[in-house]
Amino acid sequence: MSDRRKILIVEDEARIARFVQLELRHEGFETAIESNGRVALDKILHEKFDLVLLDVMLPELDGMQICKQVRRTSKVPIIMLTAKDEISDKVNGLDIGANDYMTKPFAMPELLARIRATLRDAIQN
Repeated sequence: MSDRRKILIVEDEARIARFVQLELRHEGFETAIESNGRVALDKILHEKFDLVLLDVMLPELDGMQICKQVRRTSKVPIIMLTAKDEISDKVNGLDIGANDYMTKPFAMPELLARIRATLRDAIQN
């Protein structure tokens, strides 16, 4: 069994998902990608992930609804990674339980730093 951290990338834009996946794998993370909101929710609730990168605008079930439902039963760290950049979107995402909220376009070094910080916080809590 691998002791590498496993991250679920929930993103319906295939190019972005693949880019993030390649970068995370290069950094030593195990990854999975899901583009459908309903399927992603099922995976989050029934599989073991160390962190979830969650887009907001997804088919079938949006990221805000996913976050709300996950928080009912899980403390898995969630970083919202989305094009929705209004202050109200950020506040809402954090208030419903996201650990962090990052807008697109993003710099990969910053995303990696936020992932490390979120995982570090999760270990301490």
